[in-house]
Amino acid sequence: MQFTKAEEYGMFGVLYLAEKDRQIVTPLSEISESQNIPEKFLAKIFQSLSKSGIVRSHRGVRGGFTLARDPKEITIKEVLETIQGPYHLMKCIKDIRNCDRNGHHFCALREVVMIAERQLVSVFEQYTVADLIEWQRSKAVRG
Repeated sequence: MQFTKAEEYGMFGVLYLAEKDRQIVTPLSEISESQNIPEKFLAKIFQSLSKSGIVRSHRGVRGGFTLARDPKEITIKEVLETIQGPYHLMKCIKDIRNCDRNGHHFCALREVVMIAERQLVSVFEQYTVADLIEWQRSKAVRG
């Protein structure tokens, strides 16, 4: 499993906003520049994040984005799935009809991948944006 660029950029954009005061509107150009993310690509990602209520879009001359909720309430899973949809490590996990091996018999590989997928998703559900910010700050202090 590997994050897409959209997921990676979306997470970094959300983390950037989470480190700021939630009352301060941050221009997309600032997020883009500070995180080295193409602005047009980030705009598309933030459009999805805005529709799902993770970030709030502010229009106008002083427009930009803020986090819509407390970082403690936003899970990693929520951000990632907003950007790319539900995680499935194999296409047959979502729908057995997508099985390349006829899907009519027991598949041990599918069973173990389902276990791994549940554990991965559980980790993404367990940790929040606030947790990542805390880890980032504690690493910066320790150097």
